[in-house]
Amino acid sequence: MGSIANPQTSKRGGRLGKIDALLDARLQNVKWGTYKIDELFEVLPYKKRFDANKVKLSSIEGFPYIVRQSQTNGQKGYINEDTLYLNEGNTISFGQDTATMFYQEHPYFTGDKIKILKPKYNRFGKQNAQFFLVCMRQAFRYFSWGTQSFSEFVIKKQCIHLPQTAQGEIDFAFMEEFVRELERERLRELEAYLKATGLKDYILTPEEELALKQLSSTKWKEYKITDIFNINNTHNILSSSIKNCPGKTPYLCASSENNGVSAYISYNELLKERGNCIFIGGKTFVVSYQQEDFFSNDSHNLALYLKTEKRTRLNQLYLATCIKKSLGHKYTWGDSISRTKIQKDTVNLPLSNDSKPDYALMETLIRAVQKLVIRNVVFYADRRIAATKEAINQHV
Repeated sequence: MGSIANPQTSKRGGRLGKIDALLDARLQNVKWGTYKIDELFEVLPYKKRFDANKVKLSSIEGFPYIVRQSQTNGQKGYINEDTLYLNEGNTISFGQDTATMFYQEHPYFTGDKIKILKPKYNRFGKQNAQFFLVCMRQAFRYFSWGTQSFSEFVIKKQCIHLPQTAQGEIDFAFMEEFVRELERERLRELEAYLKATGLKDYILTPEEELALKQLSSTKWKEYKITDIFNINNTHNILSSSIKNCPGKTPYLCASSENNGVSAYISYNELLKERGNCIFIGGKTFVVSYQQEDFFSNDSHNLALYLKTEKRTRLNQLYLATCIKKSLGHKYTWGDSISRTKIQKDTVNLPLSNDSKPDYALMETLIRAVQKLVIRNVVFYADRRIAATKEAINQHV
């Protein structure tokens, strides 16, 4: 694999704010140098592979367990194993056949096919790691899952671009200041968004508190999925046919990132799927709620339309989770879901007093969960904003 275009030439979606424009201008004026991965990192094998089906996962106890997934920093949970097999912290974990890469601050265990990138520069660390990762992900952006796997040799020889000082050295100071300024701007945007949308109102209502308290005693019932949903296969629009079709309609693939949206396009309206439904990636069993009308990349994908008139965003978010939990153990890449197979499947749902799915409870619980999540975001934002202001004041 060769080198890539400089990161500053990459286009970012959405409207650039004033700060974004300033940051973008700073990138345009940067001197960039080309480096092979093995000039920057030692590419090491993991100490030991721990099988995800054999380890005892915890949500809080032990050391991070890093696998090839693209979410939660690659962390599947925590495990307690022999510390002799811990990989060093302040390294980058690299999934060989997924091209997923994350900065790992603390020591960690790994699953299969993970390489450990240990920095050769003492200056590398938490303050600049995210800049490195953006440049590295740009270098591996043409990766195709299922058709490529990066050997140690290929990883070492891959080239990335990094900012340089006038003396031709890696400009760690620029990267760190850029990341700090980007974080400050995003925190300001978050604070403004929370205020403008009223999301800072995260106080649970009595009804929401009661629903959470009584969740453990809620009655559940197993329903045939076909009794709850009308199920359609989506149309099949190849990615190669939409390269020059920019638009405003979501184009979905079976990815777990960005709610399955890989692009926004304009295409044949006859191939558009109706929104306000639950979408299942046929080959990956990624389950998501789709509010807007959309196009689909594969006819193996399924669109599930709730039969009841009570079809809302909130109850479908709940239903999507129930489907994922009820069937997630059953379907894999080698044994994927289909419209035929799902006819026999069932899903567990909360039961109302009239022996029907309790859609009202579903909505109440989702509202409560949203508030709990927002509360944590608000607390985090408030702490970070206060720390940022204090740091600014110290330098004034």
